[in-house]
Amino acid sequence: MNLIIDVGNTYTKIAIFEDNKLINKVSVKTVNSKNEVAKFKKKYKTLNSAIVSSVGDLDKETLSFLNKEFKLQVLSHKTNLPFNNLYSTPKTLGIDRIALVCASVEQFPDKNVLIIDAGTCITYDFINTKNEYLGGAISPGIRMRYKAMHNQTANLPLLETKTPENFIGDATDTAMHCGVVNGVLNEIDGSITQYQEKFSDLTVILTGGDAKMLSKQLKSSIFANSNFLLQGLNFILQYNKH
Repeated sequence: MNLIIDVGNTYTKIAIFEDNKLINKVSVKTVNSKNEVAKFKKKYKTLNSAIVSSVGDLDKETLSFLNKEFKLQVLSHKTNLPFNNLYSTPKTLGIDRIALVCASVEQFPDKNVLIIDAGTCITYDFINTKNEYLGGAISPGIRMRYKAMHNQTANLPLLETKTPENFIGDATDTAMHCGVVNGVLNEIDGSITQYQEKFSDLTVILTGGDAKMLSKQLKSSIFANSNFLLQGLNFILQYNKH
């Protein structure tokens, strides 16, 4: 059994896989990660391998605990990966993006795949039929757009995310919702169209915290998968066992 740990800035996702099957997952505050891992270790006796993906900071105590209790792999740009990375600055490629591309290699081999992760930022990652990762794009996520309008103007309020009922906002709050949500939807649909025009038989994956909300409104045909990053991390762990 495999322990998968995806460390974010505030929250950490912890998952258990048996081969390729997701058995259990939780999301906890990053400061509580060690206690949650200890619970899983006690519950699943055959849990012995682990991988950590960290865009946030995992404390030294938790890392020490993981090294002691598991065969631990910490994902980095130096990790042995199942694709040809053509990114010109591989050291700066986010490890979350690496994991997403690995999931596509496992689940959609020899396909043109665009992975869109709608989280704090919206990332676009593309891998072609030759198993070559070409790169993609990074843009502000939904919450970041709301916060930017509030923080960088004198009078615009900080709103909670809301799907607008119309594309024409008839008040400041509805105009902001239209600008943010419809702007993101048009950006994603437009990006998918750009890729489709250049690459035939494109498979599109949508994941991340805002994927569920966005997937219902996108014009393009997509696969929505909230566990895609965790599946990618599990595949990396499996791939490096051989």
